[in-house]
Formats: sequence, C-alpha cells, structure tokens
Amino acid sequence: MKYVSVAEMQAIEREANLSGLSYERMMENAGRGLAEVVLDEYGYLADGGVLGLVGSGNNGGDTLVALAYLAEEGWNASAAILRPRPESDPLVRRLLAAGGRVVRLDELFDGEALEQLLGSHVLLLDGVLGTGVHLPLKAEVARVLEFIRQRLEKMEHPPVVVAVDCPSGVDCDNGQAAPECLPAELTVTMAAVKQGLLKFPAYHLVGELRVVGIGLARDGEGLQAWVNARCILPDLEWVRTVLPQRPLDAYKGTFGSALIAAGSASYTGAAWLAGQAAYRVGAGLVTLAVPAPLHTALAGGFPEATWVLLPHQDGFIDAQADTVLRPHLGKATVLLVGPGFGLELRTAEFLERLLKSTGAGLPPMVIDADGLKLLQRIPDWAERLPSPAVLTPHPGEMSVLTGLPKEIIQADRLGLALRCSQEWGHVIVLKGAFTVIAASDGAAAIIPVATPALARAGTGDVLAGLIAGLRAQGVQAFEAAVAGAWIHAYAGLKAVEEVGNPASVLAGDVLRAAVTVITDLLS
Repeated sequence: MKYVSVAEMQAIEREANLSGLSYERMMENAGRGLAEVVLDEYGYLADGGVLGLVGSGNNGGDTLVALAYLAEEGWNASAAILRPRPESDPLVRRLLAAGGRVVRLDELFDGEALEQLLGSHVLLLDGVLGTGVHLPLKAEVARVLEFIRQRLEKMEHPPVVVAVDCPSGVDCDNGQAAPECLPAELTVTMAAVKQGLLKFPAYHLVGELRVVGIGLARDGEGLQAWVNARCILPDLEWVRTVLPQRPLDAYKGTFGSALIAAGSASYTGAAWLAGQAAYRVGAGLVTLAVPAPLHTALAGGFPEATWVLLPHQDGFIDAQADTVLRPHLGKATVLLVGPGFGLELRTAEFLERLLKSTGAGLPPMVIDADGLKLLQRIPDWAERLPSPAVLTPHPGEMSVLTGLPKEIIQADRLGLALRCSQEWGHVIVLKGAFTVIAASDGAAAIIPVATPALARAGTGDVLAGLIAGLRAQGVQAFEAAVAGAWIHAYAGLKAVEEVGNPASVLAGDVLRAAVTVITDLLS
C-alpha cells in the first residue's frame, strides 16, 4: 500500500483522469469498493439500515454510490444531504431509483429530522468532509458535526460509524482533528493511506483502516505521480517476499554471520536480546563481542552463540578493543554495534578507532542505541560508515545526531528521516509509534502499528538484532530495515495478546512473539 500526502493523492487522480480514468469512474469504483467492505464487514446489519451523511465533495459522491449499491442489495438505505449538492445530481437520482431515501438538510437544517434518522439506522457512513480539509472547520459545518456527535454520545445503541476516506474534520496531512470529528469504528480510504490517518490525534478517530481501489492499473502502472509517491505501508505479503529462502541443502554459511559488539556491566542483557533476535530471524551464526566479564553471565544461557571477549575497564568496552575485534570482521556478513554500550569515553574511542582504522574493510553495519550517541562525537562519522549502514534511533537519539529538539523531530518524522538519510547516505529507522524507515534514494516506509508494549527497555535491542540477522543473510539495507521493523511491531502486538496487557510486556516477550510472527511469514 502507498502512504501519500493529500497533494500526492490529488496529483495521482489528476494524472489518472488525463490518462482516461475519469473522475466519475474513480468515484464509481471507490463507492463500489466501499459498499463491498460494508457488505463484507456489516452484512449482518442489513435489516437495520444504513444512513449516509453526505457532503458536497467527492466523499459525498462516494457515499451516494455506495448507498445505491447497498439499496440494490436490499438494504434500507438513506442519505442525509448536509452540504449543497446540485438539484439534478445524478447520484441522488440513482439512489432514489434504487429504492433509497434522500433527506435534504443542506439549505434548512432540521435537527429533529436528523436526530430521527440517526436513531432509525444501525450503520452510519460519514461522507461529510474529505481529505482536503484544513482546520478550523467553518462554523456551519462544525455545528452540524457537533450536533451529530452529541446525539450519538447520548444514544444507548448508536449506529456503527464508517468513515469514507477519512473521518470528517481530520487534516489528512498533519493528523490534527477538529473537536467535532466523529470517531469511526472503520475507515475505508481510497487508493492509498493518507498520511494524517497514521498520526495522532487523528489515529484515535480512524478505527480499523481498510483501503479500496479506484480503478488504477496494477501498481499504478503508467502513472508517474504514483511512481513518485515513494512511501509504502508494508504488509505481510511484502515482508514475506523479503525473507530469504531456506533451501534444503543449506549450511550455516548460507545464512551469513552476524557479529554483534554490544553490552556493558550496566546493560548486560542487551547483547543477549540482540543476538537471540538475529538467530531467530534466520542468521546462520551469531558471534557476540562483549566485555569479558559479561561472558560468564551470558554464556550459560546462550550456548548457540560464539564469543569474542573484548578488553574492558570496569565492565565497559575499552578503547583498544578494536584490535581484538578487527580480526573477526572478515568472516562477518554484518556488524551490529551499540546495544548496551553505555557512554563511557573509552567506548567512544573504541568506536572511533574501529571506524578510522578499518574504514572500507568493515562489513555492512547496523548502529543502535548508545552506538548512535557515540557516533555523534566522531568527525565525519557518516562518511566513515560503510554505505548504506542502518541507523536505528529513537527520537532522543535522533535529537543527539541532529541537534534538533525531539518536538521538531516528532512533528515531521517522515520528512526529517528522509532529509537526514539523503544527507548522511544511510538508511534510518526512526523508532516510535508508526516507525519510519527512510533510504537515501527517497524510498520510505511506515510501519502501521502503534503500541505501548514496545515502550520498554530492551525492545530496541530486539529490533536491532532482527535487522542485523536479515542483513547477515544478504537482505539489502532498506528491505532488511523495513522487514525487521515490521516483524518487531507485530511481535509487540502478539506479545500483548499472549501476556494479556501492554503494561506487562517485556522485551523477552517481544522476542518470543517474534518467532510466532516469523512462523506466520514462512508458512
């Protein structure tokens, strides 16, 4: 699925229209798709009737088309026209011809009539406003939506609300929402997911999200505007195509070797979590390079790993540890550095020495956690990393790398990640609700998951290990980052199911749940 701005969607529709797919045909396809979703999800409500709240724009047209289809399927279908539409509107005539009912409230608002309509239908299609809305709403529209919202809140059994393309009153670029906006149980969006739907506070109003087509050729073939929209929402099928094959005649070298430099006396478990994740996603060999004292604590619980014991001071990697690590780089197909490092000056010097002395001889890299903060201390760090490396910052670490406040970063996560990726020449995984992955060539992805289960120490180590494990097997940097982030996010959701609540989920629970997610992908 594509993830687009309002301007990108408008450009796609304009080009499609010029290419022979008329706006009328796009509306017909969208409305039919909306009706099919309603029949699929809410067919059991057919006897209770459906009411469409119809505005003057394309969303209102989509709603009228869907109502006509539902009327033809035997539904009691009604339309409340809340914004001006032409008297001779063919979509209104079509609904009437199909046996539907139309109540015009656009010129003279009748609250009593609308309240009666709300109470006599069990399904509500919200097609008042479209994706081009800017806040605040005009006063007359705000009053009508607020009237509806208040009436629904007072009803003992309010109708199920399905938003058409977006809940009315959502800014589909920045995710802001008018206070009068109607919360939906389901949002059926057209052709592509609009950016604002996966931003807060709008996401609280969207409910479940479904995408229906408008008649574009497969993958938007022939439309440059579609090609130019480079951000995707990966799904299970996309991730499945990224995972390496597991041939029957494979040996451990087939699946690569992950070398993970991680851990300190203060963060003993980080190396274990990252190493386990790399193995669980399919790496053939995982070697943990850790401060020597950690070996005793970790080895008994991780017999599958091999070990490189690094020089240390008080349990933190020492500056000269690069001389011990360097001989092992030639066998590694990926090097992950950073989980659990701490911020000691001697560890920062280790990383700087590693990058300066080894340079182009480094294998593909993943940099995580404290490793990112230490990078910022190294002059020209972006040029010293093998390109493209994968950087996995949360907003705080991104703030250290960029010097920008977290509030600025969070206000434009996708835009900032793309700009920094292009400037640095590396893949960026900006963690958080709706994790952003950006590549220097302009490709990007959004993981459509937000869960507090992943707001827990150690879950980032699991993510870094998943990405490193895929890179070890030869998956390209962007694809490995997207697939690893997708597995990680859905493992968070699965862990909530298994544990019972998000507050009690630990990083180990996410790691175990990742096995279930990977199993589903490989089945």
